[in-house]
Parts: sequence; C-alpha cells; structure tokens
Amino acid sequence: MSQVLQEITACIGQPVAGNPTQYVMEKAYAKAGLDWRYLTLEVPAAGLTDAVRGMRALGFRGFNCTRPHKCTVIPLLDGTTQAAGLTGAVNCVFREGEKLIGENTDGKGFVESLRTLIDPLGKRVVILGAGGAARAIAVELGLSHVSHLTIVNRSAERGQELASLVHEKLSVPTDFVAWNGDYAIPAEAEVLINGTSIGLFDSSARVPVDVNTHRAGRIVADVVFSPVDTRFLREARERGATTLDGLGMLVNQARLNFKIWTGVEPDAELMRDALEEYLCV
Repeated sequence: MSQVLQEITACIGQPVAGNPTQYVMEKAYAKAGLDWRYLTLEVPAAGLTDAVRGMRALGFRGFNCTRPHKCTVIPLLDGTTQAAGLTGAVNCVFREGEKLIGENTDGKGFVESLRTLIDPLGKRVVILGAGGAARAIAVELGLSHVSHLTIVNRSAERGQELASLVHEKLSVPTDFVAWNGDYAIPAEAEVLINGTSIGLFDSSARVPVDVNTHRAGRIVADVVFSPVDTRFLREARERGATTLDGLGMLVNQARLNFKIWTGVEPDAELMRDALEEYLCV
C-alpha cells in the first residue's frame, strides 16, 4: 500500500473547467513507463491543513496547488524555493526526504516558453497585471536579468508593491504605471505580456491596450491558454508583432512539475499534443 501511495501526485484547490493538467500528466506518466497517478482533489479552504497533513502521512510524492491555496499552503510546508519565497505563492509541492518544499513553476514555465522566441536577458519587458501569474512571471524575469521591467495594473497598491519587490530584491530597474483606459505601449518595449485572465474562455474579451502602439519586431505574449489564439494576440499580430500563446506556459509548468517529482524528463511534445487534444484545439 505505501509503495502505491508514494506514486501518487495530485492537484488540490478549485479546478476551473476541469483539470487539463490531470489529462496531460497521466499521458506523460504512461509514455515514460511510470505506474503513477495524478488526482484532482477539490479541497475547500477550511480543509487545507487536513489535506496537506494527509498527503504528508500517506507519502504522496507531491502536489499542485490552485486557487485559493497558493499562498495559504506556505505555512503548512517545511520550506520554499527562492522563486516561491519571493513570489509568496506555491503551485508545486515536492518531497525532499521527509520535508515538503514549495516551488512556483508558473513563472519558470512562462520564461521557458518565451525563450523559444527570445532570451529575456537584457530585454525591456512590460507586464500587464500584478496578480498571481503576473507576479510569478515578474519574479522569474527578474531572476533572468531583464534590463528593465514595467508593471501596469489598475490597483496602484498591488502594482507598486510588485514593482518594489522586483527592484529591491532582484536589483532590476522596475516601474509601476497605473492602468487607466487603453495602455499605450512604449516604443522601446521589446516584450509585452498579458499577465491577466482577460480573455480566458472568451475569445471576444478585449485587453485594454492602444492597438496602434503595437509594432513589428516586438514579442507579445498571453498567459491565457483557452482560447489559444486570443483577441489580444490577434490584434498584436495584425500589426506586425510576433505572438506567443499561453499553451507553452502551461505545458512547461507540467513538464517542470513532472521532472521535479519523478526525476525523469518527460516528452514535452506529447504533453502539448495531449493538452491540445483536451482543449479540442
């Protein structure tokens, strides 16, 4: 029994529109010849402590956290990685001996996807939003030594706090810009990222940016994975920008989680194919 339980990973939280990660993980486990299982467990906030205690006792190899547990899980763990500590959020927990350690692969997954088009080292980047995904991406871009970062957000308190964090903790020049009306993208910005959920499951949703300030040669990326081709990306591409969809971030998150838990490098192409199959792309 204990051996079987040690070959289980899970996602705890409140999955949105099912859990594509479960589908992708199970396919990858099978391809790698691993007799592992990935469970989706809907855990209310009041049950988080008991859920973590149970997974610790049963020997789970690790688990993912979704909303609303990414921050509140941290006091229940034995430690975090640098990225998770700076971000203040955990989406992946792994076992290190008898300890449970929190990691954040959100930002890492995005940056690996971005690197298929451009190395962020020394680049000027604008991030729209300052929520969980944007925060993780900002921290990882800081760790990747971008030359300058701009945080654009409606809430001045949250936006300024994130800008100060990256500037003070990672020594990256970072500005905050209040998001009022359509944001005019600076001509010098080499990468523009929609780090908000605007457009998720809504192909007509519009991210408020001045589309006339898009330009050729700029990378424009979206964290939204469904639909794959968002209005935000279409509008940028129509004006000459090179675009990056949110599927790459999601696939890389899953790939990184897989390797952290198993020590095995999964088949990334298979994982993307499985995700596209699940989303009917």
